Amino acid sequence: MADHHALVILGSGPAGLTAALYSARAGLRPLIFEGMQPGGQLTITTEVENFPGFPEGIMGPELMEQMRKQAQRFGAESVFKQVTGVDLSARPFRLLAEEEEYTADSLIIATGASAKLLGLPSEKTYMGYGVSACATCDGFFFRGLEVVVVGGGDTAIEEASFLTKFASKVTIIHRRDQLRATKIMQERAKRNAKITFLWNTVIEEILGTERDGRKMVTGVKLRNVLTGEFSELKTDGVFMGIGHKPNTDLFVGQLEMDATGYLKTEGRSTRTGVAGVFAAGDVADSVYRQAISAAGTGCMAAMDAEKYLTELRG
Repeated sequence: MADHHALVILGSGPAGLTAALYSARAGLRPLIFEGMQPGGQLTITTEVENFPGFPEGIMGPELMEQMRKQAQRFGAESVFKQVTGVDLSARPFRLLAEEEEYTADSLIIATGASAKLLGLPSEKTYMGYGVSACATCDGFFFRGLEVVVVGGGDTAIEEASFLTKFASKVTIIHRRDQLRATKIMQERAKRNAKITFLWNTVIEEILGTERDGRKMVTGVKLRNVLTGEFSELKTDGVFMGIGHKPNTDLFVGQLEMDATGYLKTEGRSTRTGVAGVFAAGDVADSVYRQAISAAGTGCMAAMDAEKYLTELRG
């Protein structure tokens, strides 16, 4: 027999745990599937300085653990399992996790989005220690330093332009000989004296060292795709600007998405096209992608779910 819950939350980043906190305080006793990366993207972030309430900053994993404990204090339950199947065609909704079946009257999807990365071992080694996929989150730490941005589309140019507020020099590394970004963004970047370009070039390895027990990026090993020639470039930081992929594969054909795969919601709400299913955080946000904005939509989703369940029960 399936394990039934009034509300199930998929994802345990700022959106999922805030939804859990609000719904738990409303007496819904939500079940949270923590998934492959408990705590979400913030668990691969070192210091978080832009989350309100922490004037001295806080480590990403610590922030998520505090949010988890706060939700559990009011009755939320976490299970460290990955949901591998979902059926939203009938009620109650059915979910499969590690060959166990669960059912739910309502569902909050907060599975987030994953930054597209290069897939280098050294990229993982220095993630959070000079390698980043979010200029808005981490740009401040590179004040007066030199950084590189990988990519040639709108994301890369946006990241590079933002980083010029802090970095002394920003080098855009692109595997082609021209940008894919919109023309106005290209022109703005080319006019910026702090931005330079390396064309027909890819990163083969991220170089770094450890000083006083702390890892740090020192440079990148490059390869020219036309000549095959290798070179090294000194840099203090590497920002991935090759986009994000929303974690929505489970819902293909069941929920409406945009061309990239972000879930569509109705108006100024978290409602999806299926009654009782709500989306919060980066899984439905291709624009802001911040911990605080994700948390805000998590609150909204919990309130939307509570209203739905109240009406469902008459």
